[in-house]
Amino acid sequence: MTDRNPEFDREGIHIDRDLADQLHIEEELDSNVEGVYTFPSPQRRRTYAWVLAAFAPIALWVVPGGWWVAVGFLAVAGWLAVSAWPLKVDEHQALRVAGSHMPFPVGHASASVRFKGWRSRPRWSVVLYSASEPPDARGLVVVDAVSGEVVEEPYVEAIAPV
Repeated sequence: MTDRNPEFDREGIHIDRDLADQLHIEEELDSNVEGVYTFPSPQRRRTYAWVLAAFAPIALWVVPGGWWVAVGFLAVAGWLAVSAWPLKVDEHQALRVAGSHMPFPVGHASASVRFKGWRSRPRWSVVLYSASEPPDARGLVVVDAVSGEVVEEPYVEAIAPV
């Protein structure tokens, strides 16, 4: 197939800088943004908890029957405070842990954070591809973002040649 779209190749999708600025592409989606990115810690929920707790006494004076509103604010604030797990393992550490559990040399890899359980414990879902070109295997490893342990059985599968 000789008709290849120059905007898409094995390197990814590219948007010209002028077009990205004109369309106001968000920074997370802009392929022109380069540099180190750090995933924000879920512990910022504790800040929201303090804000809600500060509004609880205000609700007592402002809202008729403010006791129920104040109790609601404090309940939500308490929930936010106890569900604020620290993100002790960043994506780079998660990639290293996941790579050590693969039976093949790792080439491309990607990590995304997700939350599991009633207290929303953070976990990294790491997808890894073999270093061969094109990749002949891929795997998925779930790494606990608090302890750094692999929490689910790693999944590995062969990729059929195209």
